[in-house]
Amino acid sequence: MLTEEAPSRPRAGYRTDLITVLLGTWFSGGLFLDAWAHSNVPELETFFTPWHAVFYSGFAATGAWICWVVWRNHQSGARGLRAVPVGYGPAVVALPIFAVCGAGDYLWHTFLGIEQGIDILFSPTHLGLITSMIMILTTPLRTAWADRDVVAPTFARFLPAALSLAFTASLVLLFAQYADATVYSAERIVEAFSFDQADGGSGPANRLAASIVVTNLVLVLPLLLAARRFRLPFGTATLLSVVIVLLATAVANYENLSTAIGFVLAGLVIDVLAVRLRPAEDRLAHYRAFGALASFTTWALYFAVASIDQGAVPTVTEMWTGAPVVAALHGLLMAVVLVPTRR
Repeated sequence: MLTEEAPSRPRAGYRTDLITVLLGTWFSGGLFLDAWAHSNVPELETFFTPWHAVFYSGFAATGAWICWVVWRNHQSGARGLRAVPVGYGPAVVALPIFAVCGAGDYLWHTFLGIEQGIDILFSPTHLGLITSMIMILTTPLRTAWADRDVVAPTFARFLPAALSLAFTASLVLLFAQYADATVYSAERIVEAFSFDQADGGSGPANRLAASIVVTNLVLVLPLLLAARRFRLPFGTATLLSVVIVLLATAVANYENLSTAIGFVLAGLVIDVLAVRLRPAEDRLAHYRAFGALASFTTWALYFAVASIDQGAVPTVTEMWTGAPVVAALHGLLMAVVLVPTRR
């Protein structure tokens, strides 16, 4: 998806990408409003809701803009694929797929009902919508990736790509809600890792431990991926955290505010790490250290903030001291997998 495309095709400018990602913000916000409604509004029995209106109008606006960008190039003399800017091809393919899945979603809800629980994350039409949506939202990231002049961008220059990365990670985490550690309140975090060790653990402890593994991968992989191609500007990790916790907090009905603060603090620390370590493919030790330290920082702060909020640490010391170490090892492993050897 991120490979460089034919050089003869036009490149979208910064302003075009910024408008694309801002319309994508509308589009993504509608999806999270709809996800919140599915989780928190009882007796949701119709397709025609205000949340669906925000979601689908966001798609219509984003789709119309991308079509206009292609049409503008066509009017300038470009024909066929040459009218599609570099990085925009997958989005052009995804637009009709999304429209077909949207129609299918209407029929599904009309004849089979409205999902209210975990089934919302496995509905075939929803999976089609989220897949095509990710193809659309990652457009500014592909544009930046294909531009070899963009190596060490400023935060403002990298903003469309960074937002694209953040929304994509948020959507992936949204569809892994059953293993999302960002939606836990401080009380649930402390309770989950406070159990009688003679019983060998509990269901809540197992679920939180598994959620930390999944959530850590969703958080650290976008940063490691971007660090392979760009020198990350300060603010990228914080932006990723802010977008993810804003959307996750809304879905959790604002019951995890202290947890959200912990993730934003972690984003700031990770930005400092990125500046100090300058992780890159040709700085292998620093790249791997970044993967490990970014993961460790995130989950050490996760338990620290929960403990401060509750005035007590979880009673099973091995769990809250070991979970950040396990996350660090996973971060290190991902760095090794993404860049096995020095170029």
